[in-house]
This record gives sequence, structure tokens and C-alpha cells, in this order.
Amino acid sequence: MRFGGMVALVAVLLIALSAGAYGQGAASKELTVYTALPESETPTYFNEFEKDTGIKILFVRLSAGEILARVKAEKGNPQASVWHGGSYDNFIAAIQDNLLEPYQTPELANVPKEYIDKNGIANPFYVGAIAFACNSDWFKKKGLSYPTSWDDLLKPEFKGQISMAHPGTSGTSYTILATIVQMRGEPKALEYFKALNQNIRQYTKSGTAPPMQVGLGEAAIGITFSHDGLKPSAEGYPVALSFPKDGTGDEIGCIGIIKGGPAAELANAKRFIDWSVSKRGQELFEINKSFRLPVNRTATPPKGAIKISDLKVIDYDPIWAGKNRKQLVADFAKEVIGAEVAK
Repeated sequence: MRFGGMVALVAVLLIALSAGAYGQGAASKELTVYTALPESETPTYFNEFEKDTGIKILFVRLSAGEILARVKAEKGNPQASVWHGGSYDNFIAAIQDNLLEPYQTPELANVPKEYIDKNGIANPFYVGAIAFACNSDWFKKKGLSYPTSWDDLLKPEFKGQISMAHPGTSGTSYTILATIVQMRGEPKALEYFKALNQNIRQYTKSGTAPPMQVGLGEAAIGITFSHDGLKPSAEGYPVALSFPKDGTGDEIGCIGIIKGGPAAELANAKRFIDWSVSKRGQELFEINKSFRLPVNRTATPPKGAIKISDLKVIDYDPIWAGKNRKQLVADFAKEVIGAEVAK
């Protein structure tokens, strides 16, 4: 082989080696995502993104707590590029463990400052508040009023009638746990959950499951985020929402890049985050009837969505919640019930 030909061959090999992980080329047309959003929602977002960009999304659906556990387990050899959905406190826990790459979308220019991650890593793309999803048929039959406080959930008439996810597996229920701790202090909060445990019908793995159980008549009450509680009602199920008048917690749903993910997908990951926080991506909440509240000021909120400003929301501290997640979950498992019961 001539010297010029050898140089050309070496150049080709170097390009191939630098093209990205898992044998993908630099111009990859795929993006691997772990999503905490319900499987009923994700096709709309992912299919529309592919239509707009030509990039196909390969995804695994897990609860936010499960995503955090998987990303930790895969540290050093991540199998996905993007963490999509789940509350900010879960992202804070991941940031503490150096599991996410710094990236802030330019779309944050249209987002209120209070939603923006000062670490420059998590990107907000929706907000929502904790609610009680109630089976209206059950309450009418029993002649009972909907719960309007956290202590209402402890009433004996609700024994075996409440569904919530386990805070060890669910981002939603971790927010519930952190909300009560921030309202009452940890000792009193754990006493509260011990009492509530007597009325729990089932702990689920995902926070999106309880409102559907309520809709199907498998539980009278589901503790969930308002957007997840509104969805079965829009689909014709007998579900009505009530909110604790003594105060409720809220979430900033986020999206971020997993540290060390497939190199060939990095540009696609940034493009997906930009798209998700854009007016175009945010207004798909209306088309998809998800009732999530967009954070982009230029986007129109879905009809029927419940504004945070209309509720009594505590001054929820997601950074504190994220930093204390491991200990609070361990204490809940020790004092109330372990995550192995979640289904």
C-alpha cells in the first residue's frame, strides 16, 4: 500500500473512532430517553419531535424514583442520553451524585426565574400541584364529602380506600412525603404517614397509577399530581379533584442530559430539550390533554388545567427535598413501610 493510501486509511479509522459510543455515527438520527411521563402521553411528544426533526426516540418508561436508581446503577456506562420528566427534587439528588451533564436551553429566556435551576443542569418544562383524586360515584353512594385537608385522609370511613405511590419508587410520592415533612417536621410527618398507612389500599410504583385506580373504582381516593388526576376525568371516568386547604406541595417537572451518555446522541439530546421547553413543545400539553402547566410564558396552558396561583401552596423547597431524599426515604421505609410492597 502506498504511503498516501495508508494515511487516508488511518484518517478514516480515526473519524470512525471519534464518531460516538455504541458504534453510532456523529449524525445519529436516534435519541435514547428514560421518561417518567405516562405511556399514554409520550407517543404524542416523541412522534411530533420526530416529525419536526427526523430524530427517532427510543424510550423506557419508569417512575422518577426508578429512573434515579437506574441512572445511579449505570453511572460510568449510561444506556440513555436524556432523563425526561419527574420533579426537580429528584434531579437535585442526581446532581448531587454527579449523574447529569450541565446544559441550559436558550428557551429559559421565556421561563420565570423561580423555575430555573441555579446549577445550570436541570431544565424545567411543566409544573403541577399535589391533589386528591376522588371517585365521585363512590362518594355520592356513601353520602360523604371529598377530603379537603391532609387530616381528612385519616378518617375511618376511608379505611382501605386510599391509593398512593411509594416515595421510594415514585417522584410524585416523594414530593408528598417532603411536603408533609416541610409542613410538620419529620417526627410528626412520620407519625402522620403511620396513621395514613392504615387507610392505604395499595402502594403503587408510579404516581400516575392512583388516579386511574380511582377512575376504575379500585380506590376511592388517589393522592397524585393535579395533571395526572385530571386526565382520567377528561377520558370519561368518574374522577373529581380536591385540594388540601391547609396547604399542598408542588413540582417543577424537569428534563436533563445524563452524564456520559451515548456521545453520538448529545446534539440530539440538546435539541430535544430545546424543543420540549419551546412554545411548540409546550403547547402539545393541550393536544395531548395532559393538563400539565407549561413553564414557557409564550405557550397557552391547556384548557381545564388548574393554576398553581389558585391553590394554597406551601413554600415548597425542592433543593432541600432533593438533598434529603435518601434519608427521608430510608426513614419512611423503616418507620412506615418498605418499597417492596409497591406494585
